[in-house]
Amino acid sequence: MFNPIVRTLVKVIVASLVVGAMLSHFGITAEQLMREFGLSADRIEDYARQGFTWAWPNVLLGSLIIVPVWFLIFLFRPPGQSRSE
Repeated sequence: MFNPIVRTLVKVIVASLVVGAMLSHFGITAEQLMREFGLSADRIEDYARQGFTWAWPNVLLGSLIIVPVWFLIFLFRPPGQSRSE
C-alpha cells in the first residue's frame, strides 16, 4: 500500500514520539542532553554547516555520472518491462 520508505519514516516518527514522551515524563530535556554531551545549539549548527559544505559538492559530482547512466538505462529498457519485475 505505502512505499517502504514512507513506512520506515512513519515508524521512525512514531518511535521518536514515544521515546520523546517518555523522556519528557521523566523531566529530561534536549538542552540537558546537549549539555551532558558538551554540545550547544551553535556547535550543532556549525557541525551541520560543515557537513553540508562537504556533502553538497560530492552530491553534485556524483550526480554528473549517476543521472546520465540512469537516463540511458531508462531510455534503453526493453518495452513493456515494468518496475515491479
